[in-house]
Amino acid sequence: MDTGGTRRAFVAGAAALGGTAALGGTAAAAPRRADGPRTGPGNRGGTGRAGAARQTVAVLGGGVAGLTAAHELAERGFAVTVYERKALGGKARSIDVPDSATGGRRPLPGEHGFRFIPGFYQNLPDTLRRIPFPGNPNGCHDNLVASTEVLFARIGREDIRLPFGTVGTPPELLTPDELLRAITGLLLTATRLPAHEVTYFANRVLVFLTSCEQRRLEVWERTPWWTFVRAARMSEEYQRLLAIGITRNIIATKAEVASTRTVANCFEAFIFNVLGRGADGEPDRVLDAPTNEAWIDPWVRHLRGLGVRFELGATVTDLPYADGRVAGATVSRADGTRHTVTADHYICAMPVEHARRTWGPALRAADPQLGRTDRLQTDWMTGIQFYLTEPTPVVHGHVNHLDSPWSLTSVGQAQYWKERDFPSDYGDGQVRECFSVDVSEWEKPGILYGKPAKQCTREEVAREVWAQLKAGLNDTGRTVLRDTALHSWFLDPAVQDLGTPRASNDEQLLIHPTGTWFNRPTAHTAVPNLFLAGDYVTVDVDLATMEGANASARQAVNALLDRTGSDAERCSVTPLYRAPEFEALKRHDETRYRLGLPNAFDLG
Repeated sequence: MDTGGTRRAFVAGAAALGGTAALGGTAAAAPRRADGPRTGPGNRGGTGRAGAARQTVAVLGGGVAGLTAAHELAERGFAVTVYERKALGGKARSIDVPDSATGGRRPLPGEHGFRFIPGFYQNLPDTLRRIPFPGNPNGCHDNLVASTEVLFARIGREDIRLPFGTVGTPPELLTPDELLRAITGLLLTATRLPAHEVTYFANRVLVFLTSCEQRRLEVWERTPWWTFVRAARMSEEYQRLLAIGITRNIIATKAEVASTRTVANCFEAFIFNVLGRGADGEPDRVLDAPTNEAWIDPWVRHLRGLGVRFELGATVTDLPYADGRVAGATVSRADGTRHTVTADHYICAMPVEHARRTWGPALRAADPQLGRTDRLQTDWMTGIQFYLTEPTPVVHGHVNHLDSPWSLTSVGQAQYWKERDFPSDYGDGQVRECFSVDVSEWEKPGILYGKPAKQCTREEVAREVWAQLKAGLNDTGRTVLRDTALHSWFLDPAVQDLGTPRASNDEQLLIHPTGTWFNRPTAHTAVPNLFLAGDYVTVDVDLATMEGANASARQAVNALLDRTGSDAERCSVTPLYRAPEFEALKRHDETRYRLGLPNAFDLG
């Protein structure tokens, strides 16, 4: 899943898929693509006054947001320099495992967390199409491959294995009754939940889908998902499947505080994705090679070809403010030296926990929304990879380990890398599988050592995660993960000093407790030469994802073009799909909301 990535989102997607599968046949169907505007690198138009002056832009941060901003600006004739403290690609990048390669092979591929690119993404796929890749008519987009199923692994209970793809013959007209029947049918078939609990949950989904935007923002954004689905009144199994499991693994946020608007927005997007509506492709897609090979490295090469400059090892520490503008960016280098870089415009594309440290009192006073970002919360969601000496295709898709104390999700990646011979291409020739795992809960005790992850050493974290994986996968009478097949493991190096009071994580994830939306800033600021990009900026995808980072960068570039009076073509920013059938119901709900009445389907 994306790391950002809605890499947290496949759990909700699987539930949505199963429900909507009841609405159509099972025959395979080609994914429908949105008819939104598509523009190539050669037709972005002139830059007007900006292009005539060859104005300069300093992009501060080289993750997905920063690279997207650089891409859009370079196509429009701006002189762009990207300043990045670590490595290009940010949390989406691959990480070479040190000292793992022999015999001329590449190092074993590690990562902060596995990629997950659902079909409801529209903006990121557009960028992928515009990154040239040898032999691919659609660039890096052709490196996306679809999963076909999802597994909910249980400990001591029957696992839930579901197909995961667009339905064969979705209905042309979706009615509330059809939706209720579909979700109810799935949950009754795939779970052992009581019928009254299933019916109630399906009704809550319908309430959200027919809620007007004002109710979503003013009520559901302030309502915890736990409260919205009435989890406290329901069975422990209902709480585990539909409250705790979804929120902790989707958005790394506890169900008791997670924003209903955020969780349900994701659920809604998947429902329409599996119906083939407004979708770029199948609901669960991954890359056909390690991320840097399939995406980040070709992207950087393309950007260099467009004239983008990169300065690595450059940590931005301050944005001095003078005469109503950003006067420069103070950059610290690994050798301890500091200097100030200047440009006509600055796009701050660092993660929020790093960006807000660079905004001093004067800059914050110039735009109060910068100060509100201090209320945004981040948490640990970090990846560990296990390298195995035998192929281990647990399922052709992602696994949600629902009962794991550390909220694990995983995927076997070698099955997707068809153009790679793993033992010939990577490591020491013995590894045949990269089993990539995301750990979303770092505060609860594990099953092996009885300690939270933060209190474990790196070795203890690896052993504990491995034990929790086996507990959920090896309890069906078949040994899926064998100790004898474990070659080695790699834990994200952003996590440091584990097992000590100094435990830290340099690459955290934005989480979404209630009210988070109101503290997200816009891409444009009150400072005329400062713009913001990142997964914390307000975008239609209200979830910290690569799609959100990409869309925010497009918004930042558009704001810059507006500010400079450029005549260049604006970046397309495609919102999430909304079903036209429900628009009349939403308008009705808008009237009810103004009158102080609940949604017409809300049974309380």
